[in-house]
Amino acid sequence: MEEGQLSCTDCGTRACQTAEEKNYPNFCLTRKLDPALLQESLDVYVNDAEQQKIARISAELEGEFYCRMTRVEETIEFILRMGCPSVGIASCVGLLNEARIFARLLHKRGIDAVTVGCKIGAVDKSALGIPDRLKVNGGCGHESMCNPVLQAKFLNSLKTDLNVMIGLCVGHDSLFIRNSEAPVTVMVVKDRVLGHNPAAALYMANTSYSRFKS
Repeated sequence: MEEGQLSCTDCGTRACQTAEEKNYPNFCLTRKLDPALLQESLDVYVNDAEQQKIARISAELEGEFYCRMTRVEETIEFILRMGCPSVGIASCVGLLNEARIFARLLHKRGIDAVTVGCKIGAVDKSALGIPDRLKVNGGCGHESMCNPVLQAKFLNSLKTDLNVMIGLCVGHDSLFIRNSEAPVTVMVVKDRVLGHNPAAALYMANTSYSRFKS
């Protein structure tokens, strides 16, 4: 990537929503896009049946329920339309109550849901080389590491059709997605400071309450 390259956050037109090419800024990524790269992306939807199905159903949900369904409802509807009989739930152990409610909602709809918490395996953080001073408990005894790789591999062993993330930590979510064999969707993003609404920090970025001011 070129240093200082302008991108979509520098655009105020959103003309790509309706293909209004005359309104594209000179730096518009759509205007400068390599046609071969565009075609490569379109070929995925044509040649990969699973990704084509995901894209089609996602677009249908957007058209039918945009601003009408909650994220939980959308996720359940997505699972139903995808025809996923087996769903894995990768949850932070601190949000197991939320995961429990979600699993119950799935079970009521005839969907087999298996939840695996982030502390599975109960391996002490020292296995990652974490010193006691950086443990939440300050090194006062065993403190299990989050193990998103094991969460993914455990669900892989069950051959789940889709995996749903609920509240995995920043970075741990990346590891889970990287190791999951099934497609992954995110239902809850953890932010204990803002009641699991991380976008609030962005909405408040230019206010007197923001921590982002220099």
